[in-house]
Amino acid sequence: MILFPNAKINIGLNITERRPDGYHNLETIFYPINIKDALEVVVSDKLSFDSSGLDIPGRTEDNLCVKGYHLLKKDHNLPPVSIHLHKNIPIGAGLGGGSSDAAFFIKLMNQQFKLGLSVDEMTGYARKLGADCAFFIEGKPVFAFEKGDEFEPVKLDLSNYKIALVMPGVHISTSEAFSGIKPAPVKDSLLELITEPITEWRKHIKNDFETSVFKNHVEIRGVKASLYEAGAIYASMSGSGASVFGIFEQTPDLQHLETENEVFYL
Repeated sequence: MILFPNAKINIGLNITERRPDGYHNLETIFYPINIKDALEVVVSDKLSFDSSGLDIPGRTEDNLCVKGYHLLKKDHNLPPVSIHLHKNIPIGAGLGGGSSDAAFFIKLMNQQFKLGLSVDEMTGYARKLGADCAFFIEGKPVFAFEKGDEFEPVKLDLSNYKIALVMPGVHISTSEAFSGIKPAPVKDSLLELITEPITEWRKHIKNDFETSVFKNHVEIRGVKASLYEAGAIYASMSGSGASVFGIFEQTPDLQHLETENEVFYL
């Protein structure tokens, strides 16, 4: 059985406070986009994981799909499986690719082995694997808060617009992104700001990670500027970076960015 985990972008991201458990409280809008990996699971004589496409750093046992298998196996009688992941969603991009793979793995196992898990039960497993994993169980636009794992649905539809996403040849680690963050309460919540016309977002909706990331990586700052020069209504870095997206009324001409960056037209 094969499923196709999709990416997301963050529209706005405010880091509001540091939590006693070491995490941060935040607020953001998660919006699904059509950049996808491919995930296949088949019954095997032993548990294994392999990948193709983009190189996935780290140890196999630390992969979230493998962790997801062990998490499910604690509660369910599962056979060993062979997991293959074709990686297409850029890594270190703020697009949630690894989290999506983990959530889709849970959904795939539920389907393939008829575990009978409800959406709420699958969401509960996903939360144990990572802060934003739970979003990908349903993958609908949401206002995310607390650690980014509590959700409130939002009415947001960008299907009449064109989204261009640019991935520079830079990897931003989560620790690097957070190193320059100074948490602060917000005056106006994204839950209200997202209801404003998109033409107003540039004035009010920001990503707190941009301040420190742009300081250390001028090329990412330059991509955002280029998207506005190309006519974007709104442009922002997604998550903790390094990808930057722009929302356009029509498909832009970004050939000048394609020589040094990977560009997706969505």
